[in-house]
Amino acid sequence: MIEDIKKACEVMQAGGVILYPTDTIWGLGCDATNAEAVKKVYDIKHRMDQKAMLVLVDSPVKIDFYVPDVPEVAWDLVELTTKPLTIIYSNARNLADNLTASDGSVGIRVTNEEFSKQLCFRFRKAIVSTSANISGEPSPSIFDEISSEIKDQVDYIVNYRQNDISRATPSSIIKLESNGVVKVLRE
Repeated sequence: MIEDIKKACEVMQAGGVILYPTDTIWGLGCDATNAEAVKKVYDIKHRMDQKAMLVLVDSPVKIDFYVPDVPEVAWDLVELTTKPLTIIYSNARNLADNLTASDGSVGIRVTNEEFSKQLCFRFRKAIVSTSANISGEPSPSIFDEISSEIKDQVDYIVNYRQNDISRATPSSIIKLESNGVVKVLRE
């Protein structure tokens, strides 16, 4: 696992795209602050860049770096959740412009899964996390479900958990409105 993390970090530092296991499903990842790397992910997925992608961080304290005014309820949600939870925050900052939604929001998930948590910790920046599929196709919950088209376009494929056949599911998604309203977008 350590060698995978080192290699994945090197690839992302150089602006590359990785294919890696997350706390949910297999994902495409890159440096969330590098607009060219983010564009590569959109291109691989055949996805319009108006549709934002989320990012992973390894600790709740890192949310403040990417969101200037974190609503108080967010801290409770992050602390109390028992399954992966992506929270969409307003007014994203310190991220690639083509990563955020047209309204300036961004989805951030604090990962607690061993590999992705260590990857985020060692990379020291937010990492893009979007399903490893062509836009509109089913999301792969195990490595064997990832198309060769995706595998052929990334710069590095993580070896860790490739043989794991336990089926994961995407995270829940909620949006925190600036007026304090919480909207559930996906349970």
